[in-house]
Amino acid sequence: MPAIDSGDTGWVLVCTALVLLMTPGLAFFYAGMVRAKSVLSMLMQNYVCIAVVSVVWVVLGYTIAFGSDVGGGLLGGFRFTGMAHMAEPVPGYELSIPPLLFAFFQLMFAILTTALISGAMADRVRFGAFVVFAGLWSLLVYAPLAHWAFSPSGWMVQSGMLDFAGGYVVEINCGAAALAVAIVVGRRHGWPREAMPPHSLPLTLLGAGLLWFGWFGFNAGSALKADGLAVQALVNTHMAGVGGLLAWIATERIRNGVATTLGAASGAVAGLVAITPACGYLDTLPALLLGVLAGAGCVLAVQLKYRFGYDDSLDVVGVHYVGGVIGILFLGFFATSGVNPAVAHEGLVYGGGFGQLGRQAVGVVAATAFSFLATYLIARAVNAVIPLRVSDEDEDTGLDQALHSESAYDFGSVRSMGRIG
Repeated sequence: MPAIDSGDTGWVLVCTALVLLMTPGLAFFYAGMVRAKSVLSMLMQNYVCIAVVSVVWVVLGYTIAFGSDVGGGLLGGFRFTGMAHMAEPVPGYELSIPPLLFAFFQLMFAILTTALISGAMADRVRFGAFVVFAGLWSLLVYAPLAHWAFSPSGWMVQSGMLDFAGGYVVEINCGAAALAVAIVVGRRHGWPREAMPPHSLPLTLLGAGLLWFGWFGFNAGSALKADGLAVQALVNTHMAGVGGLLAWIATERIRNGVATTLGAASGAVAGLVAITPACGYLDTLPALLLGVLAGAGCVLAVQLKYRFGYDDSLDVVGVHYVGGVIGILFLGFFATSGVNPAVAHEGLVYGGGFGQLGRQAVGVVAATAFSFLATYLIARAVNAVIPLRVSDEDEDTGLDQALHSESAYDFGSVRSMGRIG
């Protein structure tokens, strides 16, 4: 075991807490965008991921993702089942933090990625079915893909593909999964004929702010040390969020004549998504450029659901999948060993040719195909046992009352007070 560094340990402890905060932040971000009658349902789906994925990760998920390779770079072994042997080094890593801390830092990524998928099926999914889906998906899709791209023995790492903090594992993975599950669940009643605007933009903006704050732990914490690389990743994260925000609202202004609050929140998230795989491999100005490309690209990509007819309620595909692809491919142009010596092949702009771009593109195809097909099969299997979709009556009533016998807002009291006044 390498020596444990107290500074690095303290930094990653803080980052672990920051990444956990992103899931409640995501819950608020999503809850503000749904209709008032399904706010609590959206919050519940995100919060329950914290519990369900934690159990799955401790029992089997972590060992599949980071155990010693047993399947040609596809799966880890079972030595760490139930968090056993946590005093042993993590295979392939030279960590200056305790292995148990590494395991729980990675757990927070698994929780958030699973929760992200909920946005694609908002307003129409049974809570119990979602719980089963979340557990199976985190084990059968997230954990293997994390082994591919995060474990040093994973086939993507061995092939030279770059993903600093989750472009393949988090963003492309959840985006492809969101498309698959949206297809299985089907459209909301009335979509796209009826307008279904966000019910609380302040709630969405609050969630976006918490996500931005937590993203510093997500990206800079992935350096696993309190060093210069962590600083560069943090700076790049912020600048990409800035670029995404400005590009999204500028594109809105050009296309529609107005810059919207929802656009500002969505643009920041798009920039943060795109920088996730790239934050530890770029200089500062390329990070800003990446955010601009993601903001402009994602605002256009969210319109694809109307063209192709899939009801991705909260634009997981348009923002996370497309933003993730932009960030992954951008590395083929701008990755540089001047920022991170782990870059074995310079990007095209730095004279490295098309080799790294080709590797990144192969990773996009592989991650997309695996996540989409595996998620589709899991969703179909769950749906055959526990229908994923609520009844027509429950959807019209709203999931808060139909599934949880609660309401986020006491509209009756508001009306009564209005009459008294």
